[in-house]
Amino acid sequence: MNWKKTISILLLCLLLAFLVSGCAQSNQEIGTAGSSGVAGFWAGLWHGLILPVAFVISLFNDSVGIYEIHNSGNWYNFGFMLGTWFVFGSILASKKRK
Repeated sequence: MNWKKTISILLLCLLLAFLVSGCAQSNQEIGTAGSSGVAGFWAGLWHGLILPVAFVISLFNDSVGIYEIHNSGNWYNFGFMLGTWFVFGSILASKKRK
């Protein structure tokens, strides 16, 4: 692949990422207590671990979500991403071994 085509693809990807990031919104519920309080790191880790199951259930049940909006912010996000990484990282690692 020549360098002009590579740069064009890179610029197109950056433009697409910029446009999609404009749809992101900050969570206005951070730090506010929900019915079970404010979710922290451990709740985020648990929610990340059960993400695949919660996603499937959320398709059929409107009262189930995959992300707790009443959270402590960065620590919840870190736990959520770590739990998600454990699940999907182990799936990808097992596929790589085969």
